[in-house]
Amino acid sequence: MKLSMLVAIAALGFSAQGFAADDHKGHDHETKGSAHAHEAKAQHGGVVSVVKDVNYELVARPDAIALYVSDHGKPADLSGANAKLTLLSGSKKEEATLAPVGDSLQAKGAFSVGAGTKVVAQVSLKGQPAQAVRFTLK
Repeated sequence: MKLSMLVAIAALGFSAQGFAADDHKGHDHETKGSAHAHEAKAQHGGVVSVVKDVNYELVARPDAIALYVSDHGKPADLSGANAKLTLLSGSKKEEATLAPVGDSLQAKGAFSVGAGTKVVAQVSLKGQPAQAVRFTLK
């Protein structure tokens, strides 16, 4: 009886692997850091961060900052949205508030946006809790 129980458990264990597999056609999960890499491509020349399957692309220039938000390749509804940014460059700390302008959240001003600048964004989309998003400028 013990042998038949062992065989049954082994068969169940091997068959469970087929159920656990997820169909990821078009995804490359074999190499480190490649999971869903196709979704994290910059569309506007900025730096992309993905949080909970939502892409945030930060385009930072010395005179303006824009944040593009997309969900599975489709632009997010930015009506009623806003973002508060904290830029950290060396010992310098700057803050900016972004508001909807067209298909992005934007702020104009004078910003220190050199390579290595760290940016923390608190993004609030209409009807959703605020989301923290982190970037490092290149």
